[in-house]
Amino acid sequence: MATYTLISSNVLSSTATSVTFSSIPATFTDLVVRCSVRTSVAATEDYILVRVNGISSAVYSATNLNGTGTTVNSDRLSASTYTYFLSDAANNTANTFCNTEIYFPNYLSNQNKPFSIFSVEENNTTGTAMSATAGLYGQTTAISSISFTPFTGPNISVGSSFYLYGISNA
Repeated sequence: MATYTLISSNVLSSTATSVTFSSIPATFTDLVVRCSVRTSVAATEDYILVRVNGISSAVYSATNLNGTGTTVNSDRLSASTYTYFLSDAANNTANTFCNTEIYFPNYLSNQNKPFSIFSVEENNTTGTAMSATAGLYGQTTAISSISFTPFTGPNISVGSSFYLYGISNA
């Protein structure tokens, strides 16, 4: 049975331009990040860029499926400098946050690293949005850090939370 162990958490008591988990231990099988995020951009939604091991070169590929209940779309990142997930923003209902889970199986392998991202946004003013991503981080070194930065918004908002878990398959 899989065992989840909290490695680190960060609940923002002030705005931040980014959040980073660094020095991730090499003692687990998989990694999971669970977060609840909002940015300060004057819009109804934003995106959070994700980068692994500080790499901002074109090593990320992903297929994203997005739906709002009235519209559906998809996009494909190929040789991108980041991957991303959905975030609530300042023009949404006050104190609402987009909930996201990112899963990195076998993060220590010497192969390229697959990942999945699932986000759900509910804000009572403009509706609901969901996003699912299947991706590949094209590097063979173990994952030792993960960073999060707003795509448009200048800051990640107060109250946003990030939790990093290690999973042991015992």
